[in-house]
Amino acid sequence: MNFNIALVKGDGIGPEIVDSAIRVLDRICEKYHHKAIYTDLPAGGNAIDIYGEPLPRSTVEAALKSDSVLLGAVGGPKWDTLPGMKRPERALLGLRKSLELYANIRPVRLFDALKERCPLRDAGAFDIVIVRELTGGIYFGKSGRLQGSNGIEAFDTEQYSYTEIERIGRVAFDYAMKRRKKVTSIDKANVLESSRLWREVMHELSAKYPEVEYCDMLVDNAAMQLVRNPMQFDVIVASNLFGDILSDEASQLTGSIGMLPSASLGKTRRGLYEPIHGSAPDIAGKGIANPIATILSVAMMLSYSFDLDKEAKKIEDAVTAVLNKGCFTGDIGGKLTDREMTDAILEKIG
Repeated sequence: MNFNIALVKGDGIGPEIVDSAIRVLDRICEKYHHKAIYTDLPAGGNAIDIYGEPLPRSTVEAALKSDSVLLGAVGGPKWDTLPGMKRPERALLGLRKSLELYANIRPVRLFDALKERCPLRDAGAFDIVIVRELTGGIYFGKSGRLQGSNGIEAFDTEQYSYTEIERIGRVAFDYAMKRRKKVTSIDKANVLESSRLWREVMHELSAKYPEVEYCDMLVDNAAMQLVRNPMQFDVIVASNLFGDILSDEASQLTGSIGMLPSASLGKTRRGLYEPIHGSAPDIAGKGIANPIATILSVAMMLSYSFDLDKEAKKIEDAVTAVLNKGCFTGDIGGKLTDREMTDAILEKIG
């Protein structure tokens, strides 16, 4: 199989971790007789420096022509003083919107080898999938500033349609049917009208999936329950804002945010795959970034966009074997560089 991959390496450690992931994908292609063709695309801070905007139209057009997109990370303090619509992070939001990627899949798993790195005492094995809505909610609602009676006021609007909620709910319920058949829907229905609609739609969907155990949970309680007993969760479905926050919280239970991959999916097979962590400019160029989240994102790409489950599992098994061997980067208690970690994974792939 041949596939065209758009590479958005981004800023900070982005280029380093994407390069590591490419090495792994190239080895898989060689082993299983596939061919990956790469196109580098500017986005984020580097695009601002060159083009004066975070997401050039040419990047969007090239991404739309690709089979899938692999993204590193965008942003950094260099661009923190720019207006909101000109910041590097708008590139990521814009790509998701342009590619019509409304569902973000974030697996949160505690590897056996990293149990001692989990901040929870006596943590049991947990395996959670957070399904986050990506193209609606407060990140895409009306926002701005105005002059009020008490000075400058700022506002951001949370808004969801029935259709937006229903389609992300279906993703969560369908995913649960392939797992342990349990969905927890996160909202703030005791306060927010958008959350009350969210809850109504999820209840309608729940009736259509009688095999799936369903419950509602207020977001503040969910934040508490994640650190109290993460084993209770199977599939969590949440709005853009709530899913963003809870998945970052959950990432810390795995030992490091550098362990978590993600997939952003829509109506077509084309997806956007990325680690959930940021650009970490403070360690950029030092060779110490953890490449595992990006490498596991490639595994998700092979499975979700190309139906290459065997190849994806080969990567996942190699990562597990390397961790079981005690090969760790600095963020998970070891001393390996990003290249050494990648070399160890390549050795296990064979």
